[in-house]
Amino acid sequence: MTGTTRGLTRRRFIASSAAAAGALTIGVNSARAADTLKVGFISPRTGPLGGFGEGDGYILDLARKALAGGFKAGDKTFEVTILDRDTQSDPARAGQLAKDLINNESIDLMLTTSTPEVVNPVADACEAAGVPCVSTIVPWEAWYFGRGAKPGAPSPFKWTYHFSFGTGTFAKTYLSMWPAVPTNKKIGVMYPNDADGNAIRGALAPLLEKGGYTIVDPGAYEDGTTDYSAQIQKFKDEGVEMFNTFPIPPDFAAFWRQAAQQGLTRQIKIATIAKTGLFPGDIEAVGDLGNRLASAAYWHWTFPYKSSLTGISGMELAEGYEASAGKQRQQQLGASMSLLDAGFAALAAAGTPNDKAAVAKALSTLNTTTMVGKVDFASGPVGNVSETPIIGSQWVKAAEGSKYPFDLVIVDNAPDPNVPIGGKLVPYNS
Repeated sequence: MTGTTRGLTRRRFIASSAAAAGALTIGVNSARAADTLKVGFISPRTGPLGGFGEGDGYILDLARKALAGGFKAGDKTFEVTILDRDTQSDPARAGQLAKDLINNESIDLMLTTSTPEVVNPVADACEAAGVPCVSTIVPWEAWYFGRGAKPGAPSPFKWTYHFSFGTGTFAKTYLSMWPAVPTNKKIGVMYPNDADGNAIRGALAPLLEKGGYTIVDPGAYEDGTTDYSAQIQKFKDEGVEMFNTFPIPPDFAAFWRQAAQQGLTRQIKIATIAKTGLFPGDIEAVGDLGNRLASAAYWHWTFPYKSSLTGISGMELAEGYEASAGKQRQQQLGASMSLLDAGFAALAAAGTPNDKAAVAKALSTLNTTTMVGKVDFASGPVGNVSETPIIGSQWVKAAEGSKYPFDLVIVDNAPDPNVPIGGKLVPYNS
């Protein structure tokens, strides 16, 4: 070094060193771009929506093990880093986390899941920054129209893609499963004043009315409401024998306990819960009042599909989770795995997975099978969307000797006949 610099002035030496350092930096960046990939994964692990993210640590461990030997795309093998983040159920934090991963971590792909409060701000950040994003577990109308798309107009989104059930899927499931229990077809509904509730009120309620049901809607309520006496009294006065709601978990627990105290639950023959009622903890939170609550499953361990990323089956995933975590299996396990399946299928299809435009283009025509079934962005109900099934289910008391109080049983498979039925819908009160 001394010999090579002896004839240089200090200024020229510094300039030459800076140029060399710049060249080295460019080389390092090029090397990172050529043989490494960074994937962001944002979900709610804590807070009121924490049930959705409860199993994500286990899912991510499986994905990282599957990717430990590298990820092949085109003629190269890439080293993959998955950067997972917890929104703490805060929409503002979700957006901030997305921007941090985009700006400070230079991710190649974003994956995000579970409710508009998480997914929409993350997708918006990715759309603004030109980063490809795949998301799931938000009714697609709440994702699509909730982010500013207009009915009948072309999709305004270039970088963000979403696969999930829609209100039409809910309607198909409900209208297929409900006739198993005779009722007066009067449904009391509780749709909150949030992205999910407003999408459901505008799209699902008319489909249920068209199917022959009478909707009794006391109006939108705010998340976090603690007194539901007015709504309960209206439902009692109207003589509803059915109930349908899309609340966050704490709100449903408060409502259903009050409904029992004030005598409403005694007249209910079918209670179908969505958004809440998905996970064992939601049902255990209301004790014996959780028995025979109906729901709809966007994944169940009896789905006949394997993970394309890890190769494991639904039953292997469920049993592995219970053995590892010491907690009961739940449907978000398969959904989070399917998000990784779809994301890495898109990276592989892109050929050059560190080229964001190539990944976005690959997403636009992606047709792959994940743990929840087919994801096909080329034939969705609108651009950038693939509609996936949601299957009729019901919580019932577990068999004697079970470690857990309730089991989730599939009772209708109208949106995907490949899913096996495990039982019949029985009345909430019988």
